[in-house]
Amino acid sequence: QVQLVESGGGLVQAGGSLRLSCAASGRTPSSYALGWFRQGPGKEREFVATIRWSGGSTYYADSVKGRFTISRDKAKNTVYLQMNSLKPADTAVYYCAADLNGSRWYLSQVPYEYDYWGQGTQVTVSS
Repeated sequence: QVQLVESGGGLVQAGGSLRLSCAASGRTPSSYALGWFRQGPGKEREFVATIRWSGGSTYYADSVKGRFTISRDKAKNTVYLQMNSLKPADTAVYYCAADLNGSRWYLSQVPYEYDYWGQGTQVTVSS
């Protein structure tokens, strides 16, 4: 079992910044990935970014590339999503998720390949 707890969401004006955190606990394999997804009103859940825990390699959705940065702190078992230059289109509930398949050679962008999910944190960007 893996528990994921997100924090850091809130209301921000367009052009502003927020940093989301996701604290992981429980039994995690030595090689796994933590990702961020988001779901806006009336939209499907979409991939935002992901990071491989052991090596630190990352992958981003085109819509956030250059504006968002995913990172991890191994000592704190926490992954972060630094979001800059926020736009109203970034408004969504943001979810942290863990892909425990250590043999997956690629960083997954699809929700069904992630095994555990946090409860989500709301990010609202006003224009």
